[in-house]
Amino acid sequence: MKKLFFFVVLGLLLSPTVSSSSVQADDSCSADLEVLTTSDGVEFVRTPDDCFEDLPGWPYKTQYVEIDGLRQAYFDVGRADADPILLLHGQPSWSYLYRFMIPVLAASGHRVIAMDHIGMGRSDKPIDLEYYTYLGHVSRLEAFIQALDLDHITLFGQDWGGVMGLQVVGTHPDWFDRFVIGHAALPIFEAGTIPFPLPQDIEASNARVSRFFAAIPERQPPFYDKEGNLLFQGFNSDEGFGALIAHALYYEDYRASEIVEALTYFALTQKEEAAYDAPFPSRIAMAGPRTFPSLVNMMPGVTQVAWEGLSTFEKPFLTIWGDNDPVPLVGPPEIQQALITAIPGAAGQDHVRLRLASHFLQDDRGVAIARRINAFISDTSVISEPDEEMSD
Repeated sequence: MKKLFFFVVLGLLLSPTVSSSSVQADDSCSADLEVLTTSDGVEFVRTPDDCFEDLPGWPYKTQYVEIDGLRQAYFDVGRADADPILLLHGQPSWSYLYRFMIPVLAASGHRVIAMDHIGMGRSDKPIDLEYYTYLGHVSRLEAFIQALDLDHITLFGQDWGGVMGLQVVGTHPDWFDRFVIGHAALPIFEAGTIPFPLPQDIEASNARVSRFFAAIPERQPPFYDKEGNLLFQGFNSDEGFGALIAHALYYEDYRASEIVEALTYFALTQKEEAAYDAPFPSRIAMAGPRTFPSLVNMMPGVTQVAWEGLSTFEKPFLTIWGDNDPVPLVGPPEIQQALITAIPGAAGQDHVRLRLASHFLQDDRGVAIARRINAFISDTSVISEPDEEMSD
C-alpha cells in the first residue's frame, strides 16, 4: 500500500498540467471585505466576526492589541497571575490549531496566550504582498510581547512560529524561561543569496504541487522508512521548496484547509477544515498565508545574530516532533537533532518524535504535547531557596 501511494503521487506529479476551477468565496460570512487604511497608509481588510461563529472546540474570546496601526488578535486563557505560555502558530494556520492544547495547559494552572500573526486568523490582514517581510513579522512579535508586558515566558512555536521564536529567543533570551519547539529550524544563509528560486514554469509546478496535496489520503501513509529516511524527496529535484513558495504565491485555488488537511496525520472534519478557512473568506484576505513560505528567501544574512544567543542559551530547551512530516526543511530527524546539538539548554531534556503525528502535530497529538509541556515546566521550574534569616 505504501509503495502504491508513492507511485500514484509520482504519476500525478509527472502528469501534464490541467486547469482547475476557482474556489468560491465562503457564503457563510461576508465575502465582500471593505478595504481599510491605517494612518501610515497601509491598506488592509478585517475578516468579519460572523466568519468565526460556531467553530468546533473554540469557545475563546478574542482580544486585540494595536501594533503598527493594525489589530493583532490573541487569546488569553487561564490564571492571569501565572507565568505565561505563549503559543505561536505557523502557515497557513492560526490559533485554532491550539484548541486541543489550551484547555490542558490552562487546567494545570498556567496562563496560556495564543497569538495570531498579522495577516492570519482574527488579526488584520494587509492586502499588499510586499507588506509581509521576515523581519517585519519578527518585529511585531517583539512588540506584542512588550505590549502585553510578558516575562518569564515559556514559548511553544511550530512551523513559522518556531522559526520566529528561535529568532526572538536568540536576540532576547532574558524574556524567556524555557522554549519548546516543533517542526521548525533557523537556517543560516549567506547574505545576497536566494536559497530557493521559483520554478521556471510556475503554472505547471503549481498544478503538480496541488495534485500532490490532493493525493495524500485523509489518514497519511508513512513518509519515512524504519531508519528515519524520508521516502519522498521534495516535489522534484529541480524545484524543491521553491515549488511550495510559488504554489502559495500564485495558485488561484490556494486554500489553508487543503494544506492543513494534507499535513495532519488524522483526518479533519468538514467543520474543522472550515475553521481553518474561516479567516480567508476571499482572496484579498490571503496575502499573509500566501507570502509566508517566501519569507525564507528574506533570511540570508539576518539569522546569524540570533544564533549568537541561541548557541549560548542554557535555559531549558525541548523539541517535540511528529514522526511523519514530509516537509524536507523541518520534518526529518536530522533537523530536530541539529537543534538539540546546537543549543546548550537541550542537553538532557526529554526530546521526542511522536507517533501518529505529522507537520501540524498540535492537531494530531495536541493533548499529548500539552501534557509534555506541563511536565517540562514542572521539571524545570526553579524553586526559590528560603531566606536564611527566615529559615528558622
